[in-house]
Parts: sequence; C-alpha cells; structure tokens
Amino acid sequence: MSAESFKPIFMRIASSPSQLAVVRAVIEKVCELTGFDAKAAGRIMLSVDEALTNVIRHAYDGADDQPIEVEVATITDSPARSLRICLRDYGRVADPATIKSRDLANVRPGGLGVHIITECMDQVTYTPAEGGGTLLTMVKKLPSEKETRKT
Repeated sequence: MSAESFKPIFMRIASSPSQLAVVRAVIEKVCELTGFDAKAAGRIMLSVDEALTNVIRHAYDGADDQPIEVEVATITDSPARSLRICLRDYGRVADPATIKSRDLANVRPGGLGVHIITECMDQVTYTPAEGGGTLLTMVKKLPSEKETRKT
C-alpha cells in the first residue's frame, strides 16, 4: 500500500492505559505501510504513547473513562509528504506556553514525555480545542521512496 492510497483512520478510545496498546498497534501498522523503518516507527510509537500518557495524567487527572480522539493520516498533496497524528482530549486545557520538558540536567524519573515527543517528531503543536480540551498535532516526514526501497 502506498502513502497516496492511505485513508485516514479515526479512533475514539477511553483514557485508560489499557487502550494504549490498541493505538500502538495501529500506529505500528501505519508506519509499516507508509515505509518507516523499525527505528523510526518505534520513535513515532513512543511519541504517541508519551502523549497519550500525558493526556491521561494531566488533562484527565488519571481518570480512565474519558474520551480521547485519535486521527492518523498521511499528507501527500504537498512537497512535505508526512504522517500526521492528532490527539484530541476534552479535559483540562493545556496552555501551549506552559508545555515544556523539565531540565535534562535534573536527573530523576518522569517528566521527559514532552522532550521525547519533540525530539522524535518533526513538528509538534498544541492548540486549545473548540469546546474545551486540547488538540495535539504531531507530524513526521514520510521516508523518501529511495529510503523505503532500502528496507
């Protein structure tokens, strides 16, 4: 399947950690179908996993029954061919100006999700969503046909 024929995927999951495996499986398959190698696919899946964990922890204060909408699509109608993953929650609105990673010199567990996401993805934007909540859009440039043929 080429990226040109890829149709967007829409999912609505509960804010339960048990749902993360379902989203990871979808992202993994989409990465395979769009030509990402295993390393790049792993980084994309890690980014999505970190982002969903942040939604559960921060937007929903750990509640496991709140909605999260996931959209996965390829953008192929421009020179910047890419995979776009959007996560939309209805929880506490995240102020984009306050979303940042902790200082990496402060060695301790946790707090690296935002750093991981911004390092692994090419573009990351947080937008207050109409009607409450936050829309997170993560973009990763698709591998070139030359890179895809190598694998």
